Amino acid sequence: MSSLFLRTLREDPADAELPGHRMLVRAGYIRRVAPGVYTWLPLGLRVLRKVEMIVREEMDAIGAQELHFPALLPREPYEATGRWVDYGDNLFRLKDRKGTDMLLGPTHEEMFTLAVKDLYSSYKDLPLSLYQIQTKYRDEARPRAGLLRGREFVMKDSYSFDVTDEGLQASYDAHRAAYIRIFDRLGFDYVIVRAMSGAMGGSASEEFLAVDPNGEDTFVRCEGSDYAANVEAVVIPQAAALPAEVVATTPARQLVSTPNAPSIDALVACLNATHPRTDGRPWSAADTLKHVVVMLRAGDGTRTPLVVGLPGDRQIDPKRLEAQVAPLELDDFTEADFAAYPSLVKGYIGTDPLGPNASLADDDPRRIRYLLDPSVAPGSAWVTGGDQVDHHAINVVLGRDFTADGIVQAAEIRDGDPSPDSQGVLRTARGIEMGHIFQLGRKYADALGLKVLDENGKLVTVTMGSYGVGVSRAVAAVAENTVDEIGLCWPRTLTPADVHIVATGKDEAVFLAAQDVADALAARGVDVLFDDRRKVSPGVKFKDAELIGVPTIVVIGKGLEKGVAEIKDRRSGERTEVAVDGLVDAVIAEIHGA
Repeated sequence: MSSLFLRTLREDPADAELPGHRMLVRAGYIRRVAPGVYTWLPLGLRVLRKVEMIVREEMDAIGAQELHFPALLPREPYEATGRWVDYGDNLFRLKDRKGTDMLLGPTHEEMFTLAVKDLYSSYKDLPLSLYQIQTKYRDEARPRAGLLRGREFVMKDSYSFDVTDEGLQASYDAHRAAYIRIFDRLGFDYVIVRAMSGAMGGSASEEFLAVDPNGEDTFVRCEGSDYAANVEAVVIPQAAALPAEVVATTPARQLVSTPNAPSIDALVACLNATHPRTDGRPWSAADTLKHVVVMLRAGDGTRTPLVVGLPGDRQIDPKRLEAQVAPLELDDFTEADFAAYPSLVKGYIGTDPLGPNASLADDDPRRIRYLLDPSVAPGSAWVTGGDQVDHHAINVVLGRDFTADGIVQAAEIRDGDPSPDSQGVLRTARGIEMGHIFQLGRKYADALGLKVLDENGKLVTVTMGSYGVGVSRAVAAVAENTVDEIGLCWPRTLTPADVHIVATGKDEAVFLAAQDVADALAARGVDVLFDDRRKVSPGVKFKDAELIGVPTIVVIGKGLEKGVAEIKDRRSGERTEVAVDGLVDAVIAEIHGA
């Protein structure tokens, strides 16, 4: 350590939000260069390379072949698939000195597809799986959490190429099994959940999430079954229509005065005070149909309005809505937008100006798309805005008084909600996305003309799968999953060294003995980090060892006079005195779990 390029920090960095991120910076694994961009220092690079090694071994084991594409890519392939526009502001675009449009690759579906098209033309060449481990670039609007949401990151992306859908399923299953082995070896708690494909396209999408309370992703699990899904992928079934006789007895729609009631709480209080229900129970937020209005922004900057109707006791989950409208992005609906769409009365939006209720052609620029939460049952009666200030409408029945353009899965999912598989209730948890696997199908092959001759000599379009692992993100996820209040705690598979030897005191004999132990361990294939610093206090050395997080710490100091040293387990804190002449064997036994 006297020559290692390392400086540990005693204070938390100001820009680090999560515990693992703080410790990675403090322990000298990474350094921030710019928002979402980090330098890998020697210790951090060792951990990153170990993640890469695990990924390579498991990908090679299923017969996948590694290649490496450039990060600087031409515009044309991404334009052919629509992603030059669809990626919007998330894409790093640039021009070369000749004015040619280029980009920094966010993912490489197009390049893999073109590479196979260039070299293969027969069904005899397939199935094929290719992968790379490479740096990707996305211009995140709000890079945060260190390596977990960066603008530059290392990812393993692989792609399978098959002639038939059955072949695609086999390739998908092989990758899925490889991913299970990868994440088992990385050493953290994870869950496999159903997911959305988003801008990638395709179907049969699953995510591998590291379970972590600080994770950005929310997922759900059913208490009575093995159902698990990212909240974006939870599909709530359409509520059953109410019987015709119930609808027939519902009073006619009525416009009522509701002064100073633009919010749900104010509306409920006003109705209970001035328009009590005829059945005797009080009005509640669940009786109201809330209208949330947003703008959808396309990659070319075009903005169009969307109104989502949902029960007033529910909130929109922005991530669920974003997944439903992808590749469009969400913008706030501003005062200027209200001025541009005067039929939308802020705080009192009703159904009349929305979707099919407005009797406008689909291509009319004044038409406002209107989607409903699936819990809104046909025939159910609601309180809605009255489309004029200080007024609401009661007894507004879906199917009788209004209709919508469709449904949207955008409402928040709560603990206790019924599971879509009807086997129990859902419980929510947080996680970090570590891997994502898709059955892409023929989207990219169609766009780029990837065809091969089948066994009958007929040209057929190849079907593809896409499989990603966040390699640099894995370092952060493991750090978040294993960190404690004093530092990092690496699992054996990823630790930057097998053992951290700490020599304490000023006695030259201590340093000589510690050096002998380090040399003996190295000769037997053990990776040693040796704190040989002469003018650093034992207290600082101990804090650094705990901060750096190597799982086995050996302390050689004043016990040397009695012929003993100390082995400390970083995770448990357990300390064991061992005779110095048996120290090397004891350390090796500790490393190998003997």
